[in-house]
Amino acid sequence: MAYLWVKWIHILSSTLLFGTGLGIAFFFWIAHRRGDPKVIAETARTVVIADACFTAPAVLVQFGTGVWLALHLGIPWSLFWLKTALILFFVVGACWLPVLWLQARARRLAAQAAAANAPLPASYRRTMVWWFWLGWPAFLSVIAIFWLMVVKPTAAM
Repeated sequence: MAYLWVKWIHILSSTLLFGTGLGIAFFFWIAHRRGDPKVIAETARTVVIADACFTAPAVLVQFGTGVWLALHLGIPWSLFWLKTALILFFVVGACWLPVLWLQARARRLAAQAAAANAPLPASYRRTMVWWFWLGWPAFLSVIAIFWLMVVKPTAAM
């Protein structure tokens, strides 16, 4: 019975992780495209809160339940799909951690521009370029992890 609960929590946390990440990226990108520092600052404030409330706990739960399931089922860590999923999980983390900093930086730069009634500085645009490009490997890695979790291929394809 514990197995089914942990598996359900694992699936739920992966869904929350993917959905929240995609939603955050969408709303932040739309705010960025509007170019209004006040809108960007307010959206970025919400994005940072959402990452703290939803994404970060989901990452921890995802990792913890995944390890528990692998140990409970006696799945060897060397198994192709599990090893690849873990590598991709760390790729996601390596992209997401800088993105957290970039989101906070974009929020600060937009808030400063809004308070001064000034246009967004060039440093804001550079910040968003990095945010955008770090998002793609993270997004594609999450998609690949979902595929690996469902298909569980036994060898490199």
